[in-house]
Amino acid sequence: MNEETEKILFDDDKRAEYEFRDQDISIFKTPKGLNVDTVKTISRLKEEPEFMLDFRLKSLEEFFKHHQPTFGPNLDFINFQDFTYFTRVVDKTNDSWDKVPQTIKNTFTKLGIPEAEQKFLAGVTTQYESEAVYSNMLKEVDEKGVIFLDTDTGLRLYPEIFKKYFGKLVPPSDNKYAALNSAVWSGGSFIYVPKGVKLDKPLQSYFRINNKRSGQFERTLIIVDDDAELNYVEGCTAPMYSEESLHAAIVEIYVGKRAKMRYTTIQNWSGSILNLVTQRAIVDDDGLMEWVDGNIGSKLCMKYPCCVLKGKRSHGSTISVAVAGAGQFQDTGAKMIHIGEESTSSIISKSISRNGGTSNFRGSISIAKTALNSKSHEECDTLILDDKSFSDTVPHNVVDNSSSYLEHEASVSKINEDQLFYLMSRGLSKQEATQIIVMGFLEPFSKELPMEYAVELNQLIKLDMSGSIG
Repeated sequence: MNEETEKILFDDDKRAEYEFRDQDISIFKTPKGLNVDTVKTISRLKEEPEFMLDFRLKSLEEFFKHHQPTFGPNLDFINFQDFTYFTRVVDKTNDSWDKVPQTIKNTFTKLGIPEAEQKFLAGVTTQYESEAVYSNMLKEVDEKGVIFLDTDTGLRLYPEIFKKYFGKLVPPSDNKYAALNSAVWSGGSFIYVPKGVKLDKPLQSYFRINNKRSGQFERTLIIVDDDAELNYVEGCTAPMYSEESLHAAIVEIYVGKRAKMRYTTIQNWSGSILNLVTQRAIVDDDGLMEWVDGNIGSKLCMKYPCCVLKGKRSHGSTISVAVAGAGQFQDTGAKMIHIGEESTSSIISKSISRNGGTSNFRGSISIAKTALNSKSHEECDTLILDDKSFSDTVPHNVVDNSSSYLEHEASVSKINEDQLFYLMSRGLSKQEATQIIVMGFLEPFSKELPMEYAVELNQLIKLDMSGSIG
């Protein structure tokens, strides 16, 4: 491991270099507060069809009915009337970086997005505050019939698809933050991959929050049709402020028969972001859904990617890592819901607590009566680096038939003193030896990451991941 990697992983001052902020260049903001006028203003500015305004208003009613979650970190301190729910920085989404305002272009250049687009990606959408500012896709991908747009544009061009899929997998009634997103959503990615189309390169979206006491509520809808394949990468950052901002996104994914979908998240929000996300996929016969979930930043994170394994022989997997430093609470995990016969799933979670941080694993596996001969494996391991950090493992597993098999294993440990002594006896400092042990602990996660595409992880961790994707 090189010196730069060591500083990025373990030096909070080094991390601050990536939490730069821009001047406020917004051209419109809704007043602070959440009410009917806020929702109507967002819908009017976007010139949405009537059915979407109706959806938003009903979602707002649902939001005020729901209490905060009764599990995980206490969220009662959040004052929903103290946030700005919509910020516009450009008049339209551009398909050329030259048309993007210079301040915003400079930000994404610092983060490496244009360079990655040229080298590795089939298409990119970037969102700054509430809306996409740039979206483009390779011509050959477009010619295959793939749709890759920001969600606002997708709604305008394909309203019938939205009526069929939008809000069906994650309805507003699902939880308080699903209702919040449904009321004030803006931006996100809309992707449709036609039957039999397989993309050689990933599509990527990048989300940036710049202002304090603001909210970002993107909505992502992905449909991978029968026999199609897609690899999608998502990254996100924000500058550090003394006051929190709120990120409450929804991701809905439909995986067709024999289709394959991989969704990689590199979440590096600053320590002033509250990250409260609902992600769910439904998988048809012989389909495959993979979540690769990296949680490095945010003051507080609650995120549990979910697979609804509806089809026969459908498979879902989640491989995740959470790193909790000073002042951070990472409550992360995964959910697997088995419905189809012979469905299979696996959850592998790695978490690290350091400098007083808290990293909890929260997992749920449900194998229904209909899911005969199904199998699931759950594995969660935590490494605690000091005496002031914390970690809990909270599994909830239910099997409702006698022909299925579920196994769960968990471990919480500290740095192995024998390993530490061995490495130090070879001339390494204690810090160097510790970092090598940590990297070995994270290896099951890191080997799955598309390192050449995941820009945010390239910038932050710079791990050596040769042969990361097969």
